[in-house]
Amino acid sequence: MAKNKLSELSAVEAVQAMRDGSITAEEYALALLAQCQRGSGLNAFITLDPEQVLEAACAADRKRASGSDLGPLHGLPIPIKDSINTKDLPTTAGTPALRDFRPRENAPIVQTLLNAGATVLGKTNLHELSMGWTSNNLAFGAVRNPYDRSRIPGGSSGGTAVAVAARMAPLGVAEDTEGSIRVPAALCGIAGFRPTTGRYPSKGTAPISALFDQVGPHARCVADLALFDSVVTGSSSALAPRPLKGVKLGVVRDYWFGGLDAEVERVTEGALEKLQAAGVVLVESELAGLAYLVARITDVVQIHDFFQEMPKYLFDSGATVSFQQVAKQASVDVQACFVQSASEAAYAKARDIYLPTLRENFREYFQSTGVDAIIFPTTMVPAPLIGNDVDVAIGSKKISFVTAIARNIAPGSTAGLPCLVLPSGMTQSGLPVSLELDAPPGQDRELLALGLSVEALLGSLPPLEIEP
Repeated sequence: MAKNKLSELSAVEAVQAMRDGSITAEEYALALLAQCQRGSGLNAFITLDPEQVLEAACAADRKRASGSDLGPLHGLPIPIKDSINTKDLPTTAGTPALRDFRPRENAPIVQTLLNAGATVLGKTNLHELSMGWTSNNLAFGAVRNPYDRSRIPGGSSGGTAVAVAARMAPLGVAEDTEGSIRVPAALCGIAGFRPTTGRYPSKGTAPISALFDQVGPHARCVADLALFDSVVTGSSSALAPRPLKGVKLGVVRDYWFGGLDAEVERVTEGALEKLQAAGVVLVESELAGLAYLVARITDVVQIHDFFQEMPKYLFDSGATVSFQQVAKQASVDVQACFVQSASEAAYAKARDIYLPTLRENFREYFQSTGVDAIIFPTTMVPAPLIGNDVDVAIGSKKISFVTAIARNIAPGSTAGLPCLVLPSGMTQSGLPVSLELDAPPGQDRELLALGLSVEALLGSLPPLEIEP
């Protein structure tokens, strides 16, 4: 196997090659570290310790040589979003006050991956405190989109998405409260999976709201997302592509398709035509109350819960700095997060009235239409320029950056649905465009099986040539 091709392997392929001895874990780690060095200008990592990576790889090789049982992720180096606790590397959450913070133990999700034979490649850069969609981190530097370094990779899990897209690793750990897995996956042209809320443990992750926070994977193919899901959930069932003929996908144009960038619309409609030609039935209908309910739930819950849960996380993880110190040292662009407030009355209404209503509306929609998933473009625009985070131009109009990036992803995470993002094509200027598929809660494996087939039909994006 040519050494310069090792970084192109999927996680499934790499693990199999290391398990059967086609390559050693050390050879594979060296190839990924070389790619990390080649793409260092993308600023995907906050912490990367090559010696530690190679030490772990050699330990994996010794384990194989001893004849020991090998885990399903044997020898696989995995980048971890730097808001997820690792005891052997700092966990900064992308904020200055936690620059040197070392949690007392691994987050459960990290420990599960290590128990399965994986190693930690490094800690990836992110939007500070996960409070945005740009990953333009003022404390640790901006993460840059591998398709155009003048553009954002999306956030908040921008570093993980860039590492995966730039072939620094085939599989990475991200986290999604309101799009933080899906937006970077979309803007960097990779696959991202936010499972049903609660499917994977999110303990040991710098929080925003337990109602919405959810750890999940980035990868370049759905098979690797399915591997991650199998390891974390303990599922041993094989996952086969689902035949597309007769699959019903919901299209809600009055919410998810309005006001799109012309190139996003072109690529999206082309993908829908391919799906229809393959036998997919597109069911066009409405879904009641989306804009009204999301506006009364999402921000209110996040603003309220952050002030309750972040101090507890710091204490439980063994941090020696207080919430007040984190707030005082935070970069200017996230200072607003510490002065917002949500009244207890508004929070109670959002949690106890509006959120159950939103979930019930989704339940009724899936039941009445019989669709297997809802399909729509993940973002309204391709990746904006770094610094262009107030307004973006769509045709002759300007709309808010938040609307352009977050409108489409907000309902799925607020309602706790499993959400799968897949690349659907490229703009004429060479930027990725993505589709999102949202399924009923608990239908995670079914969604991944559908994703295998949609991916096979639409194809993946061409390999990136990363220049130093």
